[in-house]
Amino acid sequence: MSFSRRQKLAGFLFTVPFLVGFIFLFAVPFYQAVVISFHELVLTPQTFELQPKGWENYGYALQVHPEFSKTFTEVLVKLATELPMIIGFSFFAATILNSDFRGRTFVRTLFFLPVILGAGVVMKMEVQDYAQIMVKHLAEGAPFFGGAAVRSFFAAARFPAGMVDYVIDAIQALPTVIRASGVQILIFLAGLQSIPREVYEAASVEGATGWERFWLITFPMMSPLILVNLIYTVIDSFTAMNNELVVLIRETMLRGAGYGVSMAMAMIYFVAIGLILLAVFGLLSRRVFYHV
Repeated sequence: MSFSRRQKLAGFLFTVPFLVGFIFLFAVPFYQAVVISFHELVLTPQTFELQPKGWENYGYALQVHPEFSKTFTEVLVKLATELPMIIGFSFFAATILNSDFRGRTFVRTLFFLPVILGAGVVMKMEVQDYAQIMVKHLAEGAPFFGGAAVRSFFAAARFPAGMVDYVIDAIQALPTVIRASGVQILIFLAGLQSIPREVYEAASVEGATGWERFWLITFPMMSPLILVNLIYTVIDSFTAMNNELVVLIRETMLRGAGYGVSMAMAMIYFVAIGLILLAVFGLLSRRVFYHV
């Protein structure tokens, strides 16, 4: 077998687990969800029946359901608010963790710990609002970091009202931002460590400052990973188990209008996520610098 054929075979074997998982764990359930979204699922003593409804379930989700459109808008606004904070915090934390200091491995573990704690019991607590209640009590116990204190500080400094509101929202969303930044920090950290040191040394010899090295070397060479992290963050935010719209779709299925309407909501949500990802990729892919 030639070397080229062995490479093709190795690539195919590498993708086999993904193909098997995609077909049996995504494609089949997705097809069933699409079918149910155009029907009303009626349970019988032995099994269930699907009664055709056409586009009625979609019309109900968009025009009749009292919470779907409102919750959908709130989720989009929340993503637009938190996305820059997550990417900015991840890049900043990765830059610090890439520095050479004592205890660096321990600090890296601390930054990734929220990702591990974000699964299982802790996430269940967050879904049940226990985590939010604890954060609220902690915030009330620390008046300096309360919204009123920070707002009065920025107001005295004559900052624009929109900037003040964004900073207040960022402070209140800080626990969420930290928990959602672990994977992004690792991706940025791997990218920073892959930049050749010779490039920085050559720039220093040419008299470039640290600020110029960042904007002319670090930022352009990290732009592919910024795009990757943006796409990952959008997907992670939209599919998180504590996402308000995901919770609404699940509750509609179990205690609301039924399986048909909930699957129609899920299909609308799926298409919206796909369009948002296409828009993000289309707007930013042309500005990405790929080092050859």
